[in-house]
Amino acid sequence: MKDSVIHLGLAGLGTVGSGLVKIIQENGDWIERRLGKTLKVKTIMVRDLDKPRNVVPSPDTAFTTNIDDIIGDPEIDIVVELAGGIDFPRRLITQALHSGKSVVTANKALLAEHGPELFELAASRNLGLYYEASVAGGIPIIQTLKESLAGNRIKAMTGILNGTANFIMSEMSEKGEDFATVLAKAQAKGYAEADPTLDVEGIDAAHKLVILIRLAYGQDFPLSKLTVEGISKVEQFDITLAKEFGYRLKLLAQVREKSGLLHAGVYPALLRQDHILAKVDGPFNSILLEGNAVGPVMLYGQGAGDLPTGSAVLADILALARTNCVPNNTGFLETRLPQAQILAPELTVFRHYFRFTVVDRPGVMASIAGVMGEYNISIAQVVQRQYAPDAGVPIVFISHSAQMQNVSAALDTIKKFSFVLDPPVHYRII
Repeated sequence: MKDSVIHLGLAGLGTVGSGLVKIIQENGDWIERRLGKTLKVKTIMVRDLDKPRNVVPSPDTAFTTNIDDIIGDPEIDIVVELAGGIDFPRRLITQALHSGKSVVTANKALLAEHGPELFELAASRNLGLYYEASVAGGIPIIQTLKESLAGNRIKAMTGILNGTANFIMSEMSEKGEDFATVLAKAQAKGYAEADPTLDVEGIDAAHKLVILIRLAYGQDFPLSKLTVEGISKVEQFDITLAKEFGYRLKLLAQVREKSGLLHAGVYPALLRQDHILAKVDGPFNSILLEGNAVGPVMLYGQGAGDLPTGSAVLADILALARTNCVPNNTGFLETRLPQAQILAPELTVFRHYFRFTVVDRPGVMASIAGVMGEYNISIAQVVQRQYAPDAGVPIVFISHSAQMQNVSAALDTIKKFSFVLDPPVHYRII
C-alpha cells in the first residue's frame, strides 16, 4: 500500500456494502485529506450480476462472481468481506490472508465461531484482520477496547447488543403490546428479518459478546459455553409487574470477572428504571463497561444500518491503510489467545424475579416461600394479584442475591406442586 491509491476488493453489495460504497463516494475528498491516499473500490463480487443495485459505483469498478478476481489480483490491497454466512466468508478470508491481503469483515458469526483460527493465520502472515463493524454497528467499541482502554483491566461489561430485540422490548414496555404484535411491527419497519430467530433468541448478541470478551480479557470464550436465552417467551404481564417494582426488562449481554474467572451470558434481565442502560430504547445499541483505571464508560449509538455500519467498515480500512507495523487484530500480542477460565453458570450469583401462577387457596404462598428458604433464597419483595380465579393467581417474588444452582433447584421443586398451574417465570436482576 505504498501507492497513492488503496484498491479494495469488496465481496457483497447488500445493505452494508452499499453503505460503504456510498460513503466512499460522498466523502472521498474528506477521506483523502485524512489518509493522504485515495480509496478505490476496484472489484465487487456479487452472487447475481443482473440484480438491480441501489448504489452505482464508479464506471471503472468491475463486477464479478469469481472469487479469484479479487484474491488473484495483485493490485488489490484490502479485501472487504460483507457477504454474510459462514462457509464462503471463511474460505474467502482464508484465501485472502494466504494471498498476502489484509481483510476487513463485519461477520460476527464467523469470528465468534472461527475467530481463533483466522486470527492465528493473520498473525502468522503479519496481516490485518479488522472487524469494527461486527459489533454494534457504528459504535466504535472494537477500537475502544483495542486502543483507548488498552491500559485498563476490564472488570465488567454489560451491553444491549441487538437493536431488533431492544426495539421489541421497548415497544412492549411503552405500549403494552404483546411479543407477536411488536415483532410484526419490527418486521414491517425492517428492524427484524422474516426469520428473526438469531435476534430474538439471543444468538446474534451472543456472537458479539464472544468477540468483546476476546478483546476485553484476552481470552477465547467458546460460544458453546455461553448462557444464551432470548425474549420470545417474554410476557406483557411480567413487563408490567416489573415496572411496578421499579424495573425495566431488557435483553442484555454481560461478562464479569470474579476471582480470575469469567462468567458471561445473554439473557432478558431486569434493570432499575434509573439505570443508564434502562434508558436505551428503540433499535439502538449501548455498551457499559468498567475499567480498573478509567471507571465506568458508556458507548451508545446506532447498532445497524447501511451508513452507520458502513462507517465502521471504513474506519477499519483507514486504520489498515495507515498501518506500517504489526496489525492490531485482537489487541494482544499472542498469536493464539488462551482459553477462558470460566466460572460455572450454576455458581453465578444474581438477584432474581420469580412469578408463579397458582391455585387460589390458603397456604400456597407460605409453601413457595418455604422452599425458597430451604435453598437459601431470601425474599426482598412479594406481591400477589387477584384476577380471574379460574385462570390462577400470580405471585411475584423479588429475591436477594442467590446462586443459580439454588434457584434452579428451588424452581424444579416448586413447579411439581399440584397448586402451580403454569411453568414458573424467572429473570435475573442486574
